[in-house]
Amino acid sequence: MKKEPIDQVFKRLEGKLDTAAPSADHKANFLAKLQAQAAPVTPEKETKVIKWMRPLFIAASMLLLAGVIFTQFNTSSSDKELADVSPEMQETQDFFTKTIERELFDIKEKMTPENQAMVEDAISQLEVLEQQYDKLKVDLSESGEDKRVIYAMIDNFQNRIDLLQNVVEQMKAIEELRKIEKAVML
Repeated sequence: MKKEPIDQVFKRLEGKLDTAAPSADHKANFLAKLQAQAAPVTPEKETKVIKWMRPLFIAASMLLLAGVIFTQFNTSSSDKELADVSPEMQETQDFFTKTIERELFDIKEKMTPENQAMVEDAISQLEVLEQQYDKLKVDLSESGEDKRVIYAMIDNFQNRIDLLQNVVEQMKAIEELRKIEKAVML
């Protein structure tokens, strides 16, 4: 649709527009029509709708809750965690998980506009490593606790920690460089 300049629109519509002045009682007629349309809303209709909708909302909530529970039980039974192998492996997994969470929290706390791209890249690399770990969990359940898979899972955790430690070191280097630049400029 091509836009037409406003001057051309008025020239084209000249003589077709209603330019007559409204009657003296136009305002009173308008207000009367407006009041006639503003009929009071009956609360009876609202309560019928609410009474009908409440069981529907409850049923939908129950269905959603049942779906979430079913999905959780279905996925948890097929994948085997490193912690399922032995108590020592559970301690190992807990240690790695807590260390990764702590390092990631520290990195996000110290994130600045200068290192934001580096942090986002590290987070995307962590997601790739987590996807690989999910595949290893499936392999562990299929292999019957093969030691090679267990070592690969531990190696995956170590790779995540190494990645985060490299980011922390680079962030410290950037901070030191910034301090040196400020000192030189003074």
